[in-house]
Amino acid sequence: MTQPTPIRRDHIRRPRLLDLFCCQGGASMGYQHAGFDVTGVDIHPQPRYPFTFVQAEAIEFVREHGAEFDVIHASPPCQRYSRDHPDLIAPTRAALEATGRPWVIENVEEAAPQLRDPVTLCAAAFGMRTYRHRLFETSGFAFTPPQHPAHRAPLTKMGRPRAAGHFAHYVGNFSGVADARLDLRVPWMNRDGIRECIPPAYTQWIGHQFLTHERTAAA
Repeated sequence: MTQPTPIRRDHIRRPRLLDLFCCQGGASMGYQHAGFDVTGVDIHPQPRYPFTFVQAEAIEFVREHGAEFDVIHASPPCQRYSRDHPDLIAPTRAALEATGRPWVIENVEEAAPQLRDPVTLCAAAFGMRTYRHRLFETSGFAFTPPQHPAHRAPLTKMGRPRAAGHFAHYVGNFSGVADARLDLRVPWMNRDGIRECIPPAYTQWIGHQFLTHERTAAA
């Protein structure tokens, strides 16, 4: 990623990552596995969030404190594409750009027109039994996604137990919370968190490539 302010490099300290609109922490967990020290921010209480948590309005928080972190991830609410909700992608991007830090914006496929050259990640590419597409825009760092497999397995209808040989659709009042926790690797989440979460494998993949890029640039 490119940014006007150099990233603080410390061979002992883990780089600090700020996760905006963190919800129950799917993205945060992936970055933590990749090697970051993560802090989450959400306007709603998140008692299941597994790391340091700040309850605050995300855009206001990043304007005041974003430059204190090495990297910032943001997942503006995607409900705009299913019900009346303001578009937060553009104001989030503006706030991120003002920090001078590298950043990632994540959202659903329907948000593609609002994102700049996004990269798509799919759960099936990480060995999960679901097709959960999420789009990622970065501030300049180009990461390579894993190979996107063809969608050959049928989807079990929402609300029904997964049929043999089928993939699941973890949205709405889906059936099989315990199965979803195992499949998406989010054992601490409840149904509300699972149906909107980013599987940690996605951000672990991005985080590893970002850190490799930074170490190569510093060599």
